[in-house]
Amino acid sequence: MSSRPMIDRYSWWEIILIYCGIAIFLFFVLSPFVEGFLVSLKPLSQLFSSPYRFWPENGSFEAYRTMWISVPGFGRYIFNSFFISIIVTVIVLCLVIPASYAFAKFEFRGMGILLGAFLTVNMFSGAVLLIPLFRLMRSIGVLNTYLAMIVPGVAFLIPSAIWLLRTYMIRIPQELNEAAYMDGASHFYTLRRVILPIAMPGIIVVAITTFIGAYAQQFIFALTFNSKTEYMPLPVGLFAYFGKQEVIWNELMAASFVGIAPAMIVIFFLQRYLVGGLTAGAVKQ
Repeated sequence: MSSRPMIDRYSWWEIILIYCGIAIFLFFVLSPFVEGFLVSLKPLSQLFSSPYRFWPENGSFEAYRTMWISVPGFGRYIFNSFFISIIVTVIVLCLVIPASYAFAKFEFRGMGILLGAFLTVNMFSGAVLLIPLFRLMRSIGVLNTYLAMIVPGVAFLIPSAIWLLRTYMIRIPQELNEAAYMDGASHFYTLRRVILPIAMPGIIVVAITTFIGAYAQQFIFALTFNSKTEYMPLPVGLFAYFGKQEVIWNELMAASFVGIAPAMIVIFFLQRYLVGGLTAGAVKQ
């Protein structure tokens, strides 16, 4: 087997085509963010000028200051989104880690049916289940609270998290389980002292994807199950920039970038764990 790096096995024109493909992909992915950021720098009067100017004339960060004045509770909306996402992530991890361990290391009756059911749940949109979920939230008395957004978020994110972490734990050698069992260790002790340290990269991947999913899916649940401003998350709070007569687009874009900053900071500091967790176990040693 050749020891040369894979990129060196391509001819010069194949390398050019690869980088051109990457550049085109990045263009379509990043261009909406670039345009949104430039809109946040433009005065409102320039947004609909003709001809349209891509680069802002006399651009400034004024919208990043005035957005806090236009919507006084915007800081609370960011806190709510961050708080809900963290709680959802912690609960999902507490439930998914032992469940993934059981699905990965043991054979039991109905396991295939349960895994198939988890996939089926992921096929349903949250909007399809809004009415039964609303009745459930009302019956247990959690409407207009954080729980009204935490409970559905946990329920919808658990299936994909189990599949992701189970796939990682399957790669952990079964001999480690058997050796711990021969030494008299319980299943809980084996999970805590043997499996968890090895599976930590995969757990970090699940935590990041769960946090992002919880941060992104709050809109429909908050709009349906909550009517109190103090519990509103960021996606619903952004609606405050839609006035009766006009939309304050520059402040809306500025608020959007400020709102996604917590998630971007989390991803930035954990990206090396994310890459390591996605690639670990992909190659047998």
